[in-house]
Amino acid sequence: MKIGYARVSTDEQSDKAQIDELTAVGCEKIYQEKRSGKSKHRPQLERMCEVLREGDVVVVQRLDRLGRSLKDLIELLDGFKAKKIQFVSICESIDTTTAVGELAFHVIGSIAQFERRLISERTKSGLAAARARGRKGGRKEKLSKSDVKKAKAMLLDPEVTKSEVARHFSVSRPTLNRALSRAY
Repeated sequence: MKIGYARVSTDEQSDKAQIDELTAVGCEKIYQEKRSGKSKHRPQLERMCEVLREGDVVVVQRLDRLGRSLKDLIELLDGFKAKKIQFVSICESIDTTTAVGELAFHVIGSIAQFERRLISERTKSGLAAARARGRKGGRKEKLSKSDVKKAKAMLLDPEVTKSEVARHFSVSRPTLNRALSRAY
């Protein structure tokens, strides 16, 4: 039996293209997941692994849909191999039923992991360079210095609560508390 696995990282992303490709190659059952590939706990992947039987074929659109690290991918594939389950990745044209397919899997998995590490290193380097130039990352402050001054003045009145001040500025109480603590 051909069994497909489709995964997207967030609810905003669509897995329709993956589902279409998995259906087109003849997957009879498709497990769909909306979780980051970094997460070890992926209920649909676990459920799929529980029902796999000898002779089944697991199909994914791309390798990174199954796992984010080479270690995780190899662990999964070793588990499949031990149960005599085959694996196919459509985009990378990997079919582990052949020696060449298994080698291709290891090579492409290594390259994918290398690429993710390069992206991470470039991002960290870029953020460090921006900080060195005096740029500060993160979100813009919700309360301006003027707003914090007004909030302090409002809180001098014993009849006014922090919750009321927070509502006045349309922020949460923790946001107000952070702004006040930074101002002191």
